[in-house]
Amino acid sequence: MTKIDAIVREDVYEEIKEALDGLGVDGMTISQVMGCGIQGGYTSIVRGSRVDIQMLPKIKFEIVVSSQKWADKVVETICSISRTGKPGDGKIFIYDLKDVVRIRTGERGNEAIY
Repeated sequence: MTKIDAIVREDVYEEIKEALDGLGVDGMTISQVMGCGIQGGYTSIVRGSRVDIQMLPKIKFEIVVSSQKWADKVVETICSISRTGKPGDGKIFIYDLKDVVRIRTGERGNEAIY
């Protein structure tokens, strides 16, 4: 089992969600997060004063899949939609999972995912 955490720009949220639904990804957790990287922040004028904004709004997708084949499909889909070639496109973190437990039924492993 594999967990995929993808942090992407806000403007690609809907397109990624629809593409993952189309792939047959049944479950995902989506969060609004703040972060910074190479892209850095920006400077804004607030009430006449310059303010450096270091953290930028992003969207985080958390997805668990049963196989490396599925993980590759999910990563490829997110990359193809998110990639502009400019700083700020995001990052994808991929983890091996030891186990998953569905609290309601006690099912474990792949049975708990689907």
